[in-house]
Amino acid sequence: MRRGRATKPALTPELQRGRMLTVPIPKLILAMIIPTVFSQLITVFYNTADTFFVARIGTSAAAAVGIVFSLQSIMQAYGFGIGTGCGSLVARCLGAAQNEKAERYANSALLAGLVGSLVIMIPSLLFLPQLMRLLGSTDTMLDYCVRYSRVILLGCPFLCTSNVMSCILRNEGEPIYAVVGLVIGGFINVILDPLLIFWAGWGIAGAAVATIVSQALSWSILLRAFLAGKSIVKINPRSISRHWRDYMEIFTTGIPTACRQGMASIGAAVLNTYASHYGDAAVAAVTISNKIYLFVRNVIIGVGQGFQPVAGFNFGAGDKERTRQAFVFSVQLGTGICLLAAVFIGCNTELVMSWFRGDDPEVVAIGKSALLFACAVMPLMAYSTFDNQLYQCLGFKLTATLLACCRNGFFLIPVVLVLPRLIGVGGVEMAQPLADFLTFAISVPFQIHFFHKHLRE
Repeated sequence: MRRGRATKPALTPELQRGRMLTVPIPKLILAMIIPTVFSQLITVFYNTADTFFVARIGTSAAAAVGIVFSLQSIMQAYGFGIGTGCGSLVARCLGAAQNEKAERYANSALLAGLVGSLVIMIPSLLFLPQLMRLLGSTDTMLDYCVRYSRVILLGCPFLCTSNVMSCILRNEGEPIYAVVGLVIGGFINVILDPLLIFWAGWGIAGAAVATIVSQALSWSILLRAFLAGKSIVKINPRSISRHWRDYMEIFTTGIPTACRQGMASIGAAVLNTYASHYGDAAVAAVTISNKIYLFVRNVIIGVGQGFQPVAGFNFGAGDKERTRQAFVFSVQLGTGICLLAAVFIGCNTELVMSWFRGDDPEVVAIGKSALLFACAVMPLMAYSTFDNQLYQCLGFKLTATLLACCRNGFFLIPVVLVLPRLIGVGGVEMAQPLADFLTFAISVPFQIHFFHKHLRE
């Protein structure tokens, strides 16, 4: 008798809930973070590839990518804010066996993501030169900024709704499906960059076209995962909420992420403005060093994205001990990653900077100093990041928002306004690392308080 091939059991809410509540924490988190970290690496890889190829055009073009990154951060702030808010609610609802409620939040968040992306895109296109100057563009960068950002904005609906779908899949406990679209889109972006920039002769606009093509492809793959029944919650227009309270719950739960990303945009704009006082080389150096720093930060965010659904499911089910274990293990893992990265980057700063603008000694010199300052505080990054994510994924919105605003808002902006006035370009180089250190310092008492009040048996 011929035996049939073994098939994987269909994904059901009950099966997934049992897995999230019983599998040992280290094994569960490692399984969750492998695809999320990989997706973050792909994201930062193709974002860095844009900077790498555009830098071949010239220093002003490389600096323009840094200016437009502030605008991209605004777009990502909205998409990730809605997605993370929805994802946190979905994880806790599934953990509490409230499946219909989870589906209502998911479909409502997709509608909110689409509408909000259009609200961002249309006014920005109408006032693009003024917006670029507001974000720190100089006269020599402005043409590059406008050409690049005009195309990037057209991809805003794809970016925002993709972020929502990706967050839903991750928080269901099935991050692998969220990764596939991102990986394929990322590789397409890297392939298209040199073809469109140099072979087709489109210059910096070619890099932008490569980005939105990859975003559209990722969006279509994520959508197919839902339509093919690969997710627990389904895309169903009839599940879209007609009650404003549901949207407020999504928005307020996602506010910490939106503030974190939004403050990153404001902080980057202020940093670029002060860096521009020292020339395009300083803006290019800060842009490149921040891209390298973001490579490590995105890995840590990927670990956190794997940690959050585990914490959300278990907290929703009332298991405080497993929630606490999830945080401790994630911090230990993330800190180890940061230590290794700090040592490697710190020993190779000149080499790393030379990959991007080796023909401009001023860019290399400023970037080396900025990277060394970043490496000094890098081992503290995981703790403060996961502390913020813990508050957010468990629904403590006010405190999560406060912590999210610290790094790029309450600390970075005042540091940038004061430090360069005192020590010149060195103040620009050490502004972000100093803000990171202050964020770590304030996170410690919040974490101790949270464990004592909410996770004590």
